[in-house]
Amino acid sequence: MVALAKDVISPEQAGTLHGLFLERVRRSPDKIAYRYFRQNAWRDLSWREMEAEVARWQAALSGLGLQRGDRVAIMLRNCPAWIMFDQAAMSLGLVTVPLYTVDRPDNVAYIVNDADVKVLLFETDEQWQTLRTVRDQLAGVVCFVSVESLSDTSATLSSVQAYEPRLMAMTEFLPPEASLLPALPCQMNELASIIYTSGTTGKPKGVMLSHANMLSNAHACLDTFAVHGDDLFLSFLPLSHTFERTLGYYLTVMTGATVAFARSISQLSEDLQTIRPTLLISVPRIYERVYAAIRGKLEEGSSLSRKLFNLAVETGWARFEYEQGRGKWQPSFLLWPLLQKLVAQKILDKLGGRLRVAISGGAALSSEISHVFVGLGLPIVQGYGLTETSPVITGNHLENNYPESVGQPIRDVQVRLGAQGELQVKGPNVMLGYWNNAEASREAIGADGWLNTGDIAHISDSGHIYITGRLKEIIVMSNGEKIPPTDMELAILHDPLFDQVMIFGEAHPYLIVLAVLNPEVWLHFAHEVGIRADMPEALTDSRVEAKVLRRIAINLRAFPGYAKVNRVLILREPWSIENGLLTPTLKLKRDEVSQRFSGQIKQLYGRR
Repeated sequence: MVALAKDVISPEQAGTLHGLFLERVRRSPDKIAYRYFRQNAWRDLSWREMEAEVARWQAALSGLGLQRGDRVAIMLRNCPAWIMFDQAAMSLGLVTVPLYTVDRPDNVAYIVNDADVKVLLFETDEQWQTLRTVRDQLAGVVCFVSVESLSDTSATLSSVQAYEPRLMAMTEFLPPEASLLPALPCQMNELASIIYTSGTTGKPKGVMLSHANMLSNAHACLDTFAVHGDDLFLSFLPLSHTFERTLGYYLTVMTGATVAFARSISQLSEDLQTIRPTLLISVPRIYERVYAAIRGKLEEGSSLSRKLFNLAVETGWARFEYEQGRGKWQPSFLLWPLLQKLVAQKILDKLGGRLRVAISGGAALSSEISHVFVGLGLPIVQGYGLTETSPVITGNHLENNYPESVGQPIRDVQVRLGAQGELQVKGPNVMLGYWNNAEASREAIGADGWLNTGDIAHISDSGHIYITGRLKEIIVMSNGEKIPPTDMELAILHDPLFDQVMIFGEAHPYLIVLAVLNPEVWLHFAHEVGIRADMPEALTDSRVEAKVLRRIAINLRAFPGYAKVNRVLILREPWSIENGLLTPTLKLKRDEVSQRFSGQIKQLYGRR
């Protein structure tokens, strides 16, 4: 077990999530709490300054006549105002509802109405123009607050307010200054937030999390990796995602660490090198992008560079296995200082050069990618969880790290395998239930308090958990064979030709793959085949399909014979949040993809 730092605030000392904030202000008033980029410079906010700003938001919200338990929504990118609004709302007994800034307007309208949101805080004029398209569906909102100044084409804010009197700019909403009033009495098990699931299928459900849910979860995670007051986090996953909110927000308040808010995903590489964080919380997609960039440069470089890189990775991985007590000492370890200088450190410097732990969650991290980064000396610890569990269920410990697993249950969390190998969970992190959906709550949580995760798992003798599939995603072929697609998709993605893939085959005699190609690798591939890459018919050329299928088969050679892929639909346009094929947390919407390409899928199965 990791020893906790002396300045860590326990859930009992905090009492509530707002109590956690107040205790941090009391202990570390002058320490830097947050770092953010504004007006072409990075700026700092101390905990004392944060308290003063929370007081202004508290005063503004208290003037709206809201009742204890009313819901208020946050639709901001990661920034200090997100924290200020959240803390001010909780101090008044309000329940926060985070919204994704990139979500579709119809989805936002559904959540706002389902939760009966009274206040909606957003950031930009662009967001307002999107909200305007569903404004008639948001009748229950008492007040819209914009962080940035608004314009309606060439109109002024006053003219915008003429047709929407509920709209206010933050500058007029907040008083110039205020004193923080004592928080309303609140129990740890009271509702703190309603967090809507991304909704890969159907309408999103509102997960009800209490103060105790998130406090206990953040505190238990400190057993798996230590966090100190002098640590620096770079926050770029959306705070509307429970993973970032619990670990990148409440955990850092608990430990007194500083958080820098990244400017954007597109500027993440530059921010990593400027901020130089010591801990990183990420989803696999970010590691995949870094790995793709490394792989691209290696392919352009010399064979010597590739050999040196592979030697560094394999030597580093062998050292990792040795340090974990699972491997023997090897003479090649003597080369590590040189390999580290020539290869590993140059790559790790791109991530800031100071990372002592990188946490991956939210989706499965491929063993190939974890092998590379761990081999280069970046200790990646993979974990697993759900919004419904606040979110962390399991995590790897640095000293007992099996990167291909999702680790062991965190403190006070129990796990077991139910019917069909489904992982079930019980503990203080399990949600109160789904908002306005008693039937779904009963289906998710049994009378004995065990939550059904929907994920199929295997538990090793060491207690490490391996997620092997998802019940709802299992493909049942017409011959009765059952295929968990995720592992096959990860295997196919080992090939740099593919950026995104989805396996399809429900009720059919064979499998097909829908594959989005990497644009740069596709150019080289098309040249090898002898066709022009920009020709529309190139994607359906029989020679292209045959070669693509061969590459897929190579990556699937370890799978059973019935898991053979017979046809492939080759695509150029990436699946994204904007085109409705990914959730805001970058998970694939399988049903949406299947519907979008249903015509082409039918053709691949010989139906006209």
